Amino acid sequence: MIAHLFHAPLGESETAVGVGTVGSSEAIMLAGLAFKRRWQNRRKAEGKPFDRPNIITGANVQVCWEKFARYFEVELKEVKLREGYYVMDPEQAVGMVDENTICVAAILGSTLNGEFEDVKRINDLLEKKNKETGWDTPIHVDAASGGFIAPFLYPELEWDFRLPWVKSINVSGHKYGLVYAGIGWCVWRNKEDLPDELIFHINYLGADQPTFTLNFSKGSSQVIAQYYQLIRHGFEGYRNIMENCHENAMVLKEGLERTGRFSIVSKDDGVPLVAFSLKDHSRHDEFEISDMLRRFGWIVPAYTMPPDAQHVTVLRVVIREEFSRTLAERLVLDIDKVMSQLDALPSSKLAPTPALLPAATLPTKTVVVANGHVKKTELETQKSVTDAWKKFVLAKKTNGVC
Repeated sequence: MIAHLFHAPLGESETAVGVGTVGSSEAIMLAGLAFKRRWQNRRKAEGKPFDRPNIITGANVQVCWEKFARYFEVELKEVKLREGYYVMDPEQAVGMVDENTICVAAILGSTLNGEFEDVKRINDLLEKKNKETGWDTPIHVDAASGGFIAPFLYPELEWDFRLPWVKSINVSGHKYGLVYAGIGWCVWRNKEDLPDELIFHINYLGADQPTFTLNFSKGSSQVIAQYYQLIRHGFEGYRNIMENCHENAMVLKEGLERTGRFSIVSKDDGVPLVAFSLKDHSRHDEFEISDMLRRFGWIVPAYTMPPDAQHVTVLRVVIREEFSRTLAERLVLDIDKVMSQLDALPSSKLAPTPALLPAATLPTKTVVVANGHVKKTELETQKSVTDAWKKFVLAKKTNGVC
């Protein structure tokens, strides 16, 4: 089903092959191993050195790519980012390719801002370079987030096996595949793209069973759940869900723009998320907003961009199936409240952040009313409620392991 969704050539002469994993991290490790082994085999056959493989990625890749490179001794060559352009530049990426490059890794849905990298442009540039050099440098598409979005929202976008140099694709079932955590997939264009020497065959379970995995034993519940979701929702159902996620992302984006306080870093086309940063950093920063939003029950991460855009800090909200329009509107209201509260506090550029000070040193504006009762500020009231909830939750926690 997934191979068909990604337009794999499923004729009589070509058959896609794939594997279920615990997530895209394991899928990327397996895809990287397949690329490395195919490159080594080709180099051995040509009588050339095969001890210095490298892989080309953008600096915006998820940490699992760095793990693969370090664990399996592959040089990671990163294309640096720049302000305003937070994905891998195709020209720079293909320009870094050499005879030791096992593949170029393109991301369909950057973790940082949800943007799709231009896989077709990379394919076209590689087509030209491979013809000029005689190399056979392929593409892997890390579609962890976007693999279950692009086929439904952007069916005309060419990023998958419609492009001849795309040899494998990974996707996370537990992101927009609508399955609970613990399932990912890796699909190869055809059997020749996955060296058979990496596949082990066992028969002690009653029949021949091929296995290609790093995770060993795992349950089948996530596989069953993915199968159920695919047949339950069908193409129309997935498209309706993804369209709804995109519409809610636009509601959040437009609400943030109306405040006049933020610049939107994410794109309208891509993973349904909203990444944004402050226009004015003279008094407060994104990390303070993230910290203050926790008091309203929101966990909105703030982080800096990778090199060479590390001076840019953003906040990110990912819109999933359960994130409704009502929640999007409520988040905008709460962000507006947080900004008003931060405006009332001393600038963090002049003094330690009040949110990080001990409770005893927090600025107070309490008012004594009749009968000696103390009326707390709204900020103090919120903090006392948060503290009470923390004590309640900690009291309920057990010391044992479930």
